[in-house]
Amino acid sequence: MTQPGIRRVVIAGGGTAGWMAAAAIARTMGRTVDLTLVESDAIGTVGVGESTIPPLVTYNRLLGINEAEFMRETQATFKLGILFDDWKQRGERYFHSFGITGKDHWSAGFQHFWMHGLSRGHLQPYDDYCLELRAALQGKFAHLPDDRMNYAYQLDSTLYARFLRRMAEQDGTIRIEGRIARVDLDGDSGDIAALLLDSGERIEGDLFLDCTGFRALLIEGALHAGYDDWSHYLPCDSAIAVQTESVRPALPYTRAMAHDAGWQWRIPLQHRTGNGIVYCSRYLDRDAALERLLGNIEGRTLTEPNILRFVTGARRRQWHRNCIAVGLAGGFMEPLESTSIHLIQRAILRLLRLFPSTGISPRDVAEFNDQQHTDMLQIRDFLILHYKATERRDSAFWRQCAAMPIPDTLDQKIELFRETGRVFRKNEELFAENSWVQVMLGQGIVPESYHPIATKLRDDELARLLTGLRDHTNATVDSLPEHAAYVANYCGPAR
Repeated sequence: MTQPGIRRVVIAGGGTAGWMAAAAIARTMGRTVDLTLVESDAIGTVGVGESTIPPLVTYNRLLGINEAEFMRETQATFKLGILFDDWKQRGERYFHSFGITGKDHWSAGFQHFWMHGLSRGHLQPYDDYCLELRAALQGKFAHLPDDRMNYAYQLDSTLYARFLRRMAEQDGTIRIEGRIARVDLDGDSGDIAALLLDSGERIEGDLFLDCTGFRALLIEGALHAGYDDWSHYLPCDSAIAVQTESVRPALPYTRAMAHDAGWQWRIPLQHRTGNGIVYCSRYLDRDAALERLLGNIEGRTLTEPNILRFVTGARRRQWHRNCIAVGLAGGFMEPLESTSIHLIQRAILRLLRLFPSTGISPRDVAEFNDQQHTDMLQIRDFLILHYKATERRDSAFWRQCAAMPIPDTLDQKIELFRETGRVFRKNEELFAENSWVQVMLGQGIVPESYHPIATKLRDDELARLLTGLRDHTNATVDSLPEHAAYVANYCGPAR
């Protein structure tokens, strides 16, 4: 053990990462820790993580958050997945949903039965068998019994941080306003001893969470944990975000629209729409990117463009000495699959499971770092898939993506699916089998064979299975209300 005990926890930085951490630690640990958060109103936050994935539903439930209140306060809508335009090739689109497609057998996923169906004349698309996908494209949503509808949220991350701040302060978190001028290290141990603010105030602690975003003032600026650059796999290095007024009822999905040097997002909230362009500066300069973004939005702009530069990658040690990086300080995965808030969540929950109340154990540190690194590698591979598996050759950017070498882990996943239709998840991997199937099929990877279990069904049994699944999906979607009306009734402005 490197310390006698951990009592004083200091969070450096607010925003989504800081206040997610504060809310969870304060509610879970209670009076067993003294929790302080230091942030400066003069320092802006990135604030573009507005599209989320289903684990956030679980996170909020763990903290006892009332969903309708949370959605009202954050102006959130429901999200059933992401619509990808022009990724495989221009003019084509596919949908990555949060749901399960069809019905799996324990020995093989539904895609094997669907592929056998194609060979027997059942030509309906794979999409027809997914409830969340069909509901999303028809603009419908409702909570269903037994949580049969898998969903996430599209939210205002600034309002989410504000919502969590109120909650955290009610649970005992002390907020200190101020800019961090210096990080003081202990001369003997090399650990962080205190944060010195511009005002001269000194904030001492036993455990520090670095939520200072891309600046990584503690984990990198003071402790030099190191950073692995993954931009050779994910070449986009810039983004511009802007908010616009809503011009149509909010749909229950996010759009990711590819262009010749990257892609553009559109995220519909209750009160506005979030927009942004992600691009590789080698192929598109900032002025041209801004012009392209503003030329492809709906509604009047409500904010000045927020311009970001980033290097996709991960901190080599996300827990180093008595400091843990949370959020952008720990690394950055571009927002293509809405994983930014999820990685914040994973770090916080992992810390709470490994909380070092009696002192920091090198075993805990090693386990935390190994699990965080595995999470990021698996997400990295899933993101690379979208760029690598493409038929686009219409620009230098897409030619580079198609030609680039990829990690062996991803190559194995792609070639296994291409040859056999199989997908295997490892080590509590975030993205489920159906996510990989939907994206690989959508990007044009077609399996050459399928599991022989599918051929066990007689033609009439196969027809009954496929027709029954499709009819049940259609009937359920037909019974659902319109998403925008459901949101207004469930969590719209108080009447």
